[in-house]
Amino acid sequence: MATFFNSDPAPARRAGFGKRVSTHLALALVSFCLLQIFIVARMGGSLVLHLGIIIAIGGFAVAARSLEHRWDLLDRSGLSRERLRLRYRRDVLQLWGISLFGALLWIPIAAIFRALFG
Repeated sequence: MATFFNSDPAPARRAGFGKRVSTHLALALVSFCLLQIFIVARMGGSLVLHLGIIIAIGGFAVAARSLEHRWDLLDRSGLSRERLRLRYRRDVLQLWGISLFGALLWIPIAAIFRALFG
């Protein structure tokens, strides 16, 4: 777990924070998609819920692209490494929290949908 949030890579592999955020974004998007599909499939999802998944994934992708662009700008901004490290940790924690718990929002939505429409 320490290497997961380690923001000081080995000197030979000094990748910018933007590239590292991009990697987290790709993994978070995949986990977000898989969790949504699994939850809706287990809840007996209908076509409407599957269309909702497509919209949610599209929204996540747009938000992810804006975060990636933000980090490209932050990498070039000239901020100190310590300030970038603090922002990186905060953004990564928020990203994974949103991607994991956001997918869990389908549980109450599917339950309500099933109660209303059988």
